Amino acid sequence: MTIVRDLRTEDRNPMRNVAILALLSVFAIGCGFNEVIEADEDVKAAWADVENHYQRRADLVPNLVATVKGVKNYERETLEAVVQARAKVGSIQVDSSIIDDPERLEAFERAQGQLGSALSRLIAVAEDYPELKATDAYRDLQTQLEGTENRIAVARRRYIEAVAEYNKVVLRFPSMIGASLRGKKERPTFKATTENAHVAPEVDL
Repeated sequence: MTIVRDLRTEDRNPMRNVAILALLSVFAIGCGFNEVIEADEDVKAAWADVENHYQRRADLVPNLVATVKGVKNYERETLEAVVQARAKVGSIQVDSSIIDDPERLEAFERAQGQLGSALSRLIAVAEDYPELKATDAYRDLQTQLEGTENRIAVARRRYIEAVAEYNKVVLRFPSMIGASLRGKKERPTFKATTENAHVAPEVDL
């Protein structure tokens, strides 16, 4: 009975518990446990920014298409390509889990690249329609689209940088231990899926 009481007393020793917590804290810091959390949150924040700007571009498309439709004999194929590309973007389910799914991320990026290319074509063709370029509505949409494309390019770059830093934490020692404890693995990143997919459409006002 004396031995049992001694063991119980030892288990209740607050100094011993403090020492254990201190050792665990040192281990967590040493293995990059907190570093993994920070890198993970940076990636999520960067992705939210990318998604927000892509959505803004998609929201501009209906008004842009409606404005261009008002021009007589405008190229129907060009308009249809934009509409179809936007529909394809909208058909892809996007949530926070997509950044951990290479196939879904690639499909999403491919669809966004196709929409960007279709919009570039629409802007280029519009150069042949002076009456369209002269309207306030079209000029305003041009300006908004140009600004959005530039913000997309910046957001994409920041996301690529955030993923690169995150992957370093996940892959290098000893922070890879903390990543493993949190179930974190290397993440995919953006890559060009169409020619000049990363280039914003040129808008001449």
